[in-house]
Amino acid sequence: MLFQSGAFLIFFPIVILLFYLIPQKEQMPFLLAASYYFYMSWNAKYALLLLFSTVLTYSCARLIEKAESAKSRKVFLILCLVLQLGILFGMKYLNFAVSLLARLLLLLHVELTVPAFDIVLPVGISFYTFQALSYVIDVYRKEEPAEKNFLQYALYVSFFPTILSGPIERSKNLLMQIRQQKRLNPEKIVTGLLIMAFGYFQKLIIAGRASVMVDHVYQNPDSSSALQILLAVFLFSIQIYCDFGGYSMLALGAAKVLGFDLTENFRQPYLAVSIQDFWRRWHISLSTWFRDYLYIPLGGSRCSRICKYRNIMITFLVSGMWHGAGLHYLVWGGLNGFFQVCEDAFSTVRRRLPCKRLLTFIVASFTWVFFRAESVSRAVHICLGVCRISGSHMRQLLEMGLGRTDVIVLVIAIAVLIVADLLHEKGISFTAWLLQRKIGVRYVVYLAVCMVLLLQVVADFGQPAASFLYFQF
Repeated sequence: MLFQSGAFLIFFPIVILLFYLIPQKEQMPFLLAASYYFYMSWNAKYALLLLFSTVLTYSCARLIEKAESAKSRKVFLILCLVLQLGILFGMKYLNFAVSLLARLLLLLHVELTVPAFDIVLPVGISFYTFQALSYVIDVYRKEEPAEKNFLQYALYVSFFPTILSGPIERSKNLLMQIRQQKRLNPEKIVTGLLIMAFGYFQKLIIAGRASVMVDHVYQNPDSSSALQILLAVFLFSIQIYCDFGGYSMLALGAAKVLGFDLTENFRQPYLAVSIQDFWRRWHISLSTWFRDYLYIPLGGSRCSRICKYRNIMITFLVSGMWHGAGLHYLVWGGLNGFFQVCEDAFSTVRRRLPCKRLLTFIVASFTWVFFRAESVSRAVHICLGVCRISGSHMRQLLEMGLGRTDVIVLVIAIAVLIVADLLHEKGISFTAWLLQRKIGVRYVVYLAVCMVLLLQVVADFGQPAASFLYFQF
């Protein structure tokens, strides 16, 4: 059930209506049932895996809290980590690990023939695994108490706006809100719907069109001109931002309609002045997860410079592998870590550089090539293809899968996105501004937004709904 699918557009209003009509003490059990129904719409059997992970982490957290000795607490934590990460490894990385082992043995002239395991990656497993583990680790650190109400904890793990692609919430935020009863708040509902509308705008109008041009080049790099490749490199940066950022906006908006405030996952990442700054703004819930549960435990920056750089590289290499089972993800993570190390090592030079935002966007865009390409060799091939650039390729910009009208719409939509991010960067909230206008002005804007999205839905009618990029992780 995709957020932009007809099924969700039926499911969500029904959930809203029943959620606010039923007695408040029944709200959270109802929301838990709705969340499991939503997850089972993808593959019902994987709800059993979700339930097992929920029972496991709930039980381990209770055992950790009740344990009398530090040794017992650590044993229960390690048990939970091994089982949870073992499930994630088996589902996501087993085939890749076996294939990599076979290739390494082949270098030693040892042939290993192992059939590929028929494993379908459960949607959202990387996200809900990390969300559940953060809770257990926080209980172990005595930063949060163990939740005694199993149904409330189960909702924390399976909450339908977040389970597929985050944000990766912490118990101190989401679980605390789950413990509270929700009252109908018209302002929150309107704000949530406006946030969702902007998420749909990002996904349907920008990411959908950009993906056509990007796919055209990545599938045919040899027949694409250097200018087309360069445009595709920059367009993928926009595509993945609007695709994943759009999903996050939909998740934040849907949760707000139901009375929940989720973690902001993006903060104008392409206005960053360095790669370090970029990762403080991009996929914030994951970046802070790795900071708190991997980078700082490794020693963080509270050690020698060499040790600090080692910690940065380990964190980004693991982050790269979290995104997918492939060497190109590992290289992508390694490149981001390498650029962070370089920025720290040459911080004096970096601060003097002109056009820092533009340079950061260019560097981030070329690292994304390794994320998008199917292999490291294909990514290198695409990057080298930019070197063939010449002025004669300008006419080929309209030969990348989109018609003239769609190209114009895409350019206008990207301009709107840039303006919105610039305003947000300055602390100006369009939603807050709109809610202060007269009712006539508000409804004209609501109608205009609905008309734009309706026209896009009509244009896409009969086409299969495009999945979000981060669903594969």
